[in-house]
This record gives sequence, C-alpha cells and structure tokens, in this order.
Amino acid sequence: MRLTVRNKLAFCLGAFGKDVVYMLVNSYLLYYYNVVLGMSAAFIGTVLMGARVFDALNDPLMGIIVAKTKTRWGRFRPWIMSGTVLNALTIYALFAVPRGMADSPMRIWMAVFYIAWGVSYTLMDIPFWSMIPAITDPGKDREQLSSLARSAAGIGDAVPTVLTMVIVPVLSGTAALSGYWLGFKYWALIIAVVFVVSELVFVLNVPEKKPEDMKSVGIGQMFRSLLRNDQAMTVVAAVILVYMALDIVGNLILYFFQFDLGNTDVYSIFTAGCFISQVIFMMLIPVFRKKVEKLRLFALGVLIQIAGFLVLLAFAFSGLYRGAWAVLLIPGIMVYAGYGVLNVMLTIFLSDSVDYGEAKNGTREESVIFSMQTFTVKLASGVAAFLSGLAIDWIGLDTKAAVQSAATISGLRVWMTIPSAILLVAAFIVFKRFYKLNDEKMAEVQKKISSSTAAEDGQQELE
Repeated sequence: MRLTVRNKLAFCLGAFGKDVVYMLVNSYLLYYYNVVLGMSAAFIGTVLMGARVFDALNDPLMGIIVAKTKTRWGRFRPWIMSGTVLNALTIYALFAVPRGMADSPMRIWMAVFYIAWGVSYTLMDIPFWSMIPAITDPGKDREQLSSLARSAAGIGDAVPTVLTMVIVPVLSGTAALSGYWLGFKYWALIIAVVFVVSELVFVLNVPEKKPEDMKSVGIGQMFRSLLRNDQAMTVVAAVILVYMALDIVGNLILYFFQFDLGNTDVYSIFTAGCFISQVIFMMLIPVFRKKVEKLRLFALGVLIQIAGFLVLLAFAFSGLYRGAWAVLLIPGIMVYAGYGVLNVMLTIFLSDSVDYGEAKNGTREESVIFSMQTFTVKLASGVAAFLSGLAIDWIGLDTKAAVQSAATISGLRVWMTIPSAILLVAAFIVFKRFYKLNDEKMAEVQKKISSSTAAEDGQQELE
C-alpha cells in the first residue's frame, strides 16, 4: 500500500498522542502516589507488576481478536478509537484521586484504575503498531514510516516528561507537594483530551486494506505459527531488556534530582535535552541506514546507552554536577540517543519478523506478534516499577525528610544505572546470538512472499 504525506502525518500524530498518555503513567504514577499522596513505593511497584502479569493473558488475546476482526471500517481502526476513549477516561481517574481519601481505599482505587488503564491501552496499542507491517512492504517505506512514527512517539514521550513538573505546580496554584494532587488531576485531563483528538485524526486519515483482502486463520494456527517464529521471539526478548533498562532510570531519575541534586527546577531542562537527542537520532535512522547495516546499528545503540549509564554513575559519585548540573546532560543525551536508535530498530525488526513468519509458516500474524510487543513493553515497565519501588524502600529513602543519608544517596545512584547497564549487555548478547534477519535475508524473505502471492493469484485465475 502506498501512503501519502497526509497518511504519514496522521500516523505520526497518532503515535504522538498514544505516547503522551503512556509516558505520563510510566514516568509519574510512582511519583504521584508515593511522593504526592504518600503511598508505599513497594506497594505501588507490586501493583504495577501484578497488573502486567494480568496482561500476559489480555494482550495475546487482544492480538487474536484484532486478527479475526473484519468490519467495514477495517481491522484495526475500530479498536484504536474505542480503546482511546476508554483509556482517556481511566487515565483521568488514575490522577484524580479524591482529596482526603484514606490509604486503604486509595490503594484499591489505584489498583482498579491502573488495571483498567492497562486493558484499555491494550485495546488501541496492539492494532496501532500492527498497522505498520500491514500497510507497508519491507525496506525503505517501512523503515521510513517506523522512523517517523517512533520519532513522533518520542516527542509524545517528551511532552509529559519535560512539562509535568513545570505545569503541575502552576495548575496546583502552589509549589508545595501537598497541593500537587490538584495539578496532576487537571494535567491528566488535558492529556486525555489531546489523546482523543490525535487518535481521531489518525483513524480518519490512515487507510487499511479492505476486509476481503485480509486472510483469517484459526487461533491454534496463529499461536503455533508465533511459537515457530524464532525471530519474533528474539525481538520480544530484546524489547523486554531494552525497555526495562530505560524504565528503571526513568522511574528513579526524578528522585535523583529531588533528593540528591536537591533541585527539581532544572529537571525539565534536563529531560528536554535528553528527548531532543532521542528524537534527532530516531529521525536520522534512514540516513544511518544508508551506510550502516541494521544489526550493527542496533549494536551501536546498545553501546551508546551502556556508556551513558556508566558516565552518569561516574559523574554522580564524582560530585561534578554539584557546581554545574548541566554536565548531567552528557550522559543523559547518550542514554536517550542510544534508546532512540534501539526504539526504531526494534520496531523495524518486529515488522520484519512478521514477513519472516509469513515466508516460513504461510500466515501473517501482525496483531498477534505486536500483541507480544505490547505485553512485553508493559511487562518491562511493570517489573521496572516494581524494582524501583523496592529499591526506594531498600535504600531507606524518606520522602518526608529534608536530607537523606549518604548510604541512601549512594544506593539511589547505583540502582538507577548499574541494573540498566547489565540489562543492555544481556540484550546485546541475545541479539548477537539469535537474530538473523539482516538485509540479505530479508531480500530472500520478500522474494519468497512475492512468489507465493503470485502463485496464489495464478491458482485463483485458473479456478
């Protein structure tokens, strides 16, 4: 399918909107319930991970439902729009805890609405990314759309990460943490509205194949084909490791600025620099691909991120940032630039694994395969939040104390860097050992798919 500039821009707007919502929850839910409302960090982390385990059943099931859907509006778009509306309602509820609610009811509120948020996000996220391999062919068009969409998603990530700690105090009408509950409530409402509008533009302007052009296979065959798709499983494993690495530092870096550096005012500037580097490197992927083979580009992204984490740890313990916090931008930019490369490449790799599965097994499982990505991304964020919550309690961080102990600060520095570096090393080893879909292999895959399609068309003409 040939996409117009309007189609691509609409796709990018949809990617932007969905990641604005995701990143508000991913970056600030722990902080909101722990620091602003005073809930136990360990409890919050446990709920976040438990909800992701629940999604182990929910996400693949949604992938199957999408794959079996046939409507006059297409396979993907009805789910994207309905999931968007439901998710917008639940994200508002998550950040609109009634004032004065006691701890036990508040825990129930948080658990119920977080699970509802995860389920409704699944409704729209799986069909959204499943559209890339469904409406593009391997090669230049797919890589360009993946790069553009992930770049727009990166901007969406940046909006709540950069602006939340600037806008929430304004909406709260106070700089006191105790008043932030009101600012988060209004900020979540604004983001929910932006989300709905962006996805509405998306569904009205991104075309799909006609229902009669979409093949349908049995549920059992889908799962058998997925399990036989070793390349999809390899990418899924890498997704877990890469996203968990970033989510751990993402959860703890605000704590670092507040309790170690003692200055959250510059946090927005820091995150802005990080996300600008991420988006730039995402947009440059098509340029890099002209000179660098995609597996080497993935390895480069991993190495840049690992180096960034190690530099951040060295700067933290050296105390350089005390006199000039801006030096933290150096490792921050390295981490997010590397992540920008990995984010785009993993989307391309997963899309390529769909074609590989079709060539190998004779069926396409876009929705089922991308349901695994959605599950693993949320699982990674849940596990990262769980570990971050435990770490906050383990190191003895007291959100009410004016000064933290030296041991607590040292523990915070180690936890936000070393585990992430180890996870990235594991991701590199997994990919080096098991991923095989280089440019030459994908050319063979596309040739086989084209031959099979031509043979089917010839058979239909004979019949």
